[in-house]
Amino acid sequence: MGRISDKTPTAAATSDETRRDFIYILGAAVAATGAAGALWPLIDSFSPSADVRAMSTVEVDLSPIELGQRITVKWTGRPVFISRRTPREIELARADDHVDLRDPQTDAERVINPEWLVVIGICTHLGCVPLGQGAQSNRGNWDGWFCPCHGSHYDTSGRIRKGPAPLNLELLKYEFTEPLKLKIG
Repeated sequence: MGRISDKTPTAAATSDETRRDFIYILGAAVAATGAAGALWPLIDSFSPSADVRAMSTVEVDLSPIELGQRITVKWTGRPVFISRRTPREIELARADDHVDLRDPQTDAERVINPEWLVVIGICTHLGCVPLGQGAQSNRGNWDGWFCPCHGSHYDTSGRIRKGPAPLNLELLKYEFTEPLKLKIG
């Protein structure tokens, strides 16, 4: 029968194991630091540039806009339609709240203040910019916006009513900082 050794590890053997563990940990720490340093330029490239960050909010003075007038401003490179709606346009939008809509939303869900409609001015079909300024013929069948490229018609609340567009004109984050000052973004 074999005899079981009753030898205990010597101080030298314990010192070698501790040194080996320290070298493994040090090597892993150096490798992790090197990997992080090598990946940082890639990670940093995903951050928006200074010019994009500067465009992330836009302040608009609404005081020169007449009742019934619409303007277009740029926000992050996209057109934003701002419409100062007449009582008739508000009435038309609210009257159509219960109509069978492709993308159902009430007018109250689409505005903060009923007098002002603020939407991203890009057709939800193929990304065209709908017409809606000026002549009544540019506003489509529901007095809103008309995209002549494929015939999408939007109402006075920016909801899709006719044509191939699948969704309403997109809403965006905005707030009134004063009664006639608008902050987009």
